[in-house]
Amino acid sequence: MHLHIFTHILIASTCCQAFAFPDVSSLTVFNRSIFRSREAQAEGVGVGGKGGGKKAGQKQGQGSGCPAVWFDISKDLTSRFLKQGVCTDDARAAIRSSFHDCFDGACDGSLVLGNECYRSSNNGLLDWATKLRAIKKHYDVGMADLIQFAGAHATVTCPKGPVVPVFVGRKDSSVPSHEGLLPPANATGNAIYKTFKSKGFTATDLAALIGAHSTATQSFVNPDYAGYGQDSTPGIWDVNYYKETIDGAAPFSFPADKNLAKHPVVGPRFREFVGNQQRWNVAYVAAFRKMSMLGVENIDELVDCTSALPRGTRKRDIKAAPINAR
Repeated sequence: MHLHIFTHILIASTCCQAFAFPDVSSLTVFNRSIFRSREAQAEGVGVGGKGGGKKAGQKQGQGSGCPAVWFDISKDLTSRFLKQGVCTDDARAAIRSSFHDCFDGACDGSLVLGNECYRSSNNGLLDWATKLRAIKKHYDVGMADLIQFAGAHATVTCPKGPVVPVFVGRKDSSVPSHEGLLPPANATGNAIYKTFKSKGFTATDLAALIGAHSTATQSFVNPDYAGYGQDSTPGIWDVNYYKETIDGAAPFSFPADKNLAKHPVVGPRFREFVGNQQRWNVAYVAAFRKMSMLGVENIDELVDCTSALPRGTRKRDIKAAPINAR
């Protein structure tokens, strides 16, 4: 879901409340064999899940176990997420949506299927949710998977963004999650940290995930500054966000982000990412992978579709971007 503190304390595009998290304290899923290797998938090891796992008669893409449809979707999303060498508003919305679908309950597609996109905490996501419905219908895939695949795709499509491993095969749900779980954009650093910690996220996870605001713009927290980025380069996935938030030099910052930058536990982790793109990308990938499995109960059935993601945006594409988008 768009998340603004991630948007709601964490992510991308517009709006403003943040998020609460299902318990992930027991998740060590990314070190488990349940995420089958591509070699095992290619050998036909049982996989499934609505819209995500391999269906009978469904073609595999480019020699992997990932259904070919996700390669087609990837091409479609690239045309939506990259313009003039920088990531677009749809890319921001996709990143934010990947958080908002998960944090109120589970990564189950209810952001769209359960009409959570109409909630005030998801302001700014309705247009993207409408597009997701159309994409889902056209390609006949699961909504939960589509939301997570689009979020991972948008991340690597934004210049300098990392490749986030993405898996498909989740179960969709049209039952809306409980409302009111997302912390506000003016939450204290301690309140946010406690929420993350209680769900198994570390201070490093929190500092890394909120960095997705690097590509965010806001429209609802303060309408007088609608369209302002949370760093000076909202079209690029870079670490300018960290220094500019600390220095008070960002075009716009959520109070919650400033509070986290000053927090006695999260703050030091926040500062570690200043000027260190690689450190942030590595930490972000680890935290995002954990997040993308919140509430997923059929992990054993998931299929690795990372191979369907694009390889990233080249430096020459960045140089071609309008100067105010860099």
